Amino acid sequence: MTADRILLFAGGLLGAAGVALSAAAAHAGGGNVATAANFLLFHAPAFLAIGLFGSSAGRVLKAGGWILLVGLLLFTGDLLARHYFGNRLFPMAAPTGGTLMIAGWLVVALAGILRAGSER
Repeated sequence: MTADRILLFAGGLLGAAGVALSAAAAHAGGGNVATAANFLLFHAPAFLAIGLFGSSAGRVLKAGGWILLVGLLLFTGDLLARHYFGNRLFPMAAPTGGTLMIAGWLVVALAGILRAGSER
């Protein structure tokens, strides 16, 4: 499976997980669950877009997507582990994931600048 397909698959899976977790949060409560659901739903379209660009996406954009994915999994995974298991994934998992998401979005922004520069 290519990186594009994995990111596209991740977008669909994360969107589905976000909807399911939104329902869980609405019925069973849980601020961490609702926050995780929101983050999954907010980021799922980014993975869909990066995956759909395919080979034209460029390495920088794909790298941004992978950084976003790792950050999102760490951040939401830590929130959900706290809620459902009563423990963190590991110390500083959520802040590390949040920092990676910020970095991932900055890399996506950089990819936009680099792409715009190549069109001249």
